[in-house]
Amino acid sequence: MIYTVTFNPALDYVVRVDHFTEGAVNRTEEEHIFYGGKGINVSAMLANLGYATTALGFVAGFTGDEIERGVKSLGFSSDFIRVKNGMSRINVKLKSHQESEINGMGPEITPEDVEQLLRKLDDLTQGDVLVLSGSIPAAIDSRIYERILAAMEGRGVLTVVDAEKDLLMHVLKYHPFLIKPNNHELEAMFDVAMESQEDMVKYARRLQEMGAVNVLVSMAGDGSLLITEEGKVYSMGVAKGTVKNSVGAGDSMVAGFLAGYLENQDYFHALKLGTAAGGATAFSDGIGTKEEIMGLYGQLGQEDW
Repeated sequence: MIYTVTFNPALDYVVRVDHFTEGAVNRTEEEHIFYGGKGINVSAMLANLGYATTALGFVAGFTGDEIERGVKSLGFSSDFIRVKNGMSRINVKLKSHQESEINGMGPEITPEDVEQLLRKLDDLTQGDVLVLSGSIPAAIDSRIYERILAAMEGRGVLTVVDAEKDLLMHVLKYHPFLIKPNNHELEAMFDVAMESQEDMVKYARRLQEMGAVNVLVSMAGDGSLLITEEGKVYSMGVAKGTVKNSVGAGDSMVAGFLAGYLENQDYFHALKLGTAAGGATAFSDGIGTKEEIMGLYGQLGQEDW
């Protein structure tokens, strides 16, 4: 089974305004509600690709009820922990001549709630996959990723971590199967400016030396790089299309990569499917469909670097 963890899931209220004017009444031209959170995005894309997942995390209040209901409509199951105080977030994402976001706080998560999550993860065993992605709410110990990956050691669980700087750097010693920094995060980790793909490969290999098994570096419109556990380097361009939505594209890439790898353990196919999945979401209002993904898959091939 594939498990995803979203510590602070949300309802994303996405609105489009022709030209937002501060201090005035603005009327929307378009609006959508999505079930948000990086792990939820991964689960939704995997469901579209035919893989069963269970989403874990914390929910509260009437918004938590809607998140639990909504994920079922997306085609995957959940085993969220309901917490007592507060409510799950509503994030407002305004799309106009500029994009702006207002993100909610989320519920109050206690140490007892966290221990309940850790007990659920104790059931993972050989052949399971665990995806940890996103930031950590202030109420939770910032070392929670380390605790989780330390508990997975020796169990034969494939672990995937998609997080920023210190959250990612601190778990490398536990040898995650896949990490996915973007190019800006890679620069921040080593406090350097990357001037070429060769630079990115150099520092991605550094992350492998620190413990990561496979390193996938996403570079937005410049494509992506994969350095595999065998030391091979694959470079992939981007599919052609009109970008409508940047939310969830990176999570979709992670999901597509996992689906491709689990299909036949071919890293090039995994990178290609991950790139197509990321593109399908970027070109859609929500998570890309399988039909959209496979349409983009045929456009892609190995890039020279």
